[in-house]
Amino acid sequence: MPESTAAKREQLKPPVSNVGIIGWLRTNLFSTWYNSLLTIAMLGILAWLVPPLFRWVFIDSLWNSSAEACRDIDGACWSVIPNNIRFIILGFFPEGQEWRPILAMILLLSLVIYSKERSRWKKSLAWLWLINLIIMGTLMYGGVLGMPVVETSQWSGLPLTFLLSFFGMIVAYPLGILLALGRRSEMPAIKTLCVVYIEMIRGVPLISLLFMSSIMFPLFLPEGVSIDKVLRALIAIILFTAAYIAEVVRGGLQAMPRGQYEAADSLGLPYKHTMRLVILPQALKIVIPPSVGVLLSVFKDTSLVVIIALYDVLKTTMVTLSNPKWAGYSSESYIFLALLYFVFCYAMSSYSRKLEKELHTGH
Repeated sequence: MPESTAAKREQLKPPVSNVGIIGWLRTNLFSTWYNSLLTIAMLGILAWLVPPLFRWVFIDSLWNSSAEACRDIDGACWSVIPNNIRFIILGFFPEGQEWRPILAMILLLSLVIYSKERSRWKKSLAWLWLINLIIMGTLMYGGVLGMPVVETSQWSGLPLTFLLSFFGMIVAYPLGILLALGRRSEMPAIKTLCVVYIEMIRGVPLISLLFMSSIMFPLFLPEGVSIDKVLRALIAIILFTAAYIAEVVRGGLQAMPRGQYEAADSLGLPYKHTMRLVILPQALKIVIPPSVGVLLSVFKDTSLVVIIALYDVLKTTMVTLSNPKWAGYSSESYIFLALLYFVFCYAMSSYSRKLEKELHTGH
């Protein structure tokens, strides 16, 4: 018996050629003749592209020099970033007051990181957000504690991108949930209003809403009344994003089994308690991936405010490149900008995956 068992085990062992690195390569890259051809072709393309790209990025490049020195090299001129980093990040914020938007951004990012843990999702966290928002607004605008006033027309660069994207997400998500509930309401008036709003907003591009908020909306205001341009752009982004969030949440509500509603009814729960305690917690877990996709789009689409002359981080980069000294180095500038967007988008995607695992939504 022991000999036969040992023989069976030997038969079940995979061949040596399918174990380790060689086995992985054989299974994943050279499993068939056409996979082998594709692998060889991709290796050839990489061998053709990577060495010159590596030389351009690292070997023949300059990292901290003058614009004149960059004219004599064949590689990348990364010097455009450190020489203009202050304007790219902070834009037109007055000199000598740079610490204020920097501190406001640090507070915002620290608060976002602190809020990641689900154990901290309590009423005290809402108060913490409110207090920090007041502090951040005071830092940006000034007018107290000896800080000079900085009008919102001077808010630019990365702080403006954070303002439009993060606060656009925070306000748009609960508004989108209300719209989704309204669209599924049994009251015809509310349902009709929500359907019309959602379909109208989803039927136009964000650029059109930004144009309307910047150019057309002020025409309808009474004489002498004006609304801040940054606030109008933020409202347009919130209204646009809420319509897409509403459809995402509606999909989660429709995916809920009818038995969940019946169980809540059997317990005698009213509608608001049914939604708050039973339906919405489960529905929102289901729609985490598409919700994060919408929020990532919000963060990237804030770059569209350049068309209404708001100087977000993309616009400040474009202004930097309009300087004749640095006019020829757009590739380096936009690569830096792409990496900046990628870091924040990847952080949000990573957190969403972590949240999915914690809530067990991947089953």
